[in-house]
Amino acid sequence: MALRLSTILPRVFALAVVALLTTATFTFAASTRGGPAVNTPLAATAKPILLVPDVRGQVYVFAKSTLEEGGFAWRVTGAVQGYAANLVASQSPAPGSRVYDTGAPMVSLGLKMNAHYPQQGSPENVSSFRGTVIQRVGVATTAKSKPKAKTEVKPKVKVKANPKPKPKPKPKPKPKRPPAFVVAGAKPEPLDEIPLTARALRLDRWLSSNPSLTDPNVSYWLYQHAWIVTGAKFGWWHGAQALDRLIQVDQRVQRVWGIGSRSERVAREALAEVRAKSR
Repeated sequence: MALRLSTILPRVFALAVVALLTTATFTFAASTRGGPAVNTPLAATAKPILLVPDVRGQVYVFAKSTLEEGGFAWRVTGAVQGYAANLVASQSPAPGSRVYDTGAPMVSLGLKMNAHYPQQGSPENVSSFRGTVIQRVGVATTAKSKPKAKTEVKPKVKVKANPKPKPKPKPKPKPKRPPAFVVAGAKPEPLDEIPLTARALRLDRWLSSNPSLTDPNVSYWLYQHAWIVTGAKFGWWHGAQALDRLIQVDQRVQRVWGIGSRSERVAREALAEVRAKSR
């Protein structure tokens, strides 16, 4: 019996060692087979694209508003400076250009003098916020996709369905400030601005508290004057009433400052034009 055990035990021990080595080998292979996940870079997000508006022919005070609403900054170039009533003669980039939104792309404006208004006060030749560089949108090319293999489709039997009744068009809501008349190509009245009548009334009250003849005061009066006259000629709401009040303001300006007869004449001509078109 002792002899039998002495011959069996070495074999059992050898089998145990082989099993242990085999398990360790599988464990090591399993641990080295799975590695850490590799992060793939995210695709860069494309910049949004802006369309350069057409402000040629607009009064400078309205051109600034149009550019700012479109996300652009501006600066005046050339000999004619940025007085409120001057007219935009040229712009760069050209209208309709597609540029990347770099923050506030800078648009250059060339102005010409407005013969109806004197250039008084302080000009504003650049936007109050900093402009950014113009980056034009290039021609993008896309890779052609491989044509998909055509699969034979059995024709389906068409079943005529009862035609659905067309929905009745909803009536358009009436604007809160209906225009007195429509001018082709004119800028519509911005409803985020106060009406012309309220602007003229504020100008009248402002003159009572600012009787001194200074460059900033004259510039502010001319700015508001140009806004009211131009808006009324565009057919904006209650333009005639606003011009009536503006003429009273111009008469007060002549009494207090000794200037304004030319501006009063412009306001009266605009009032006659507005009343004729409103009939």
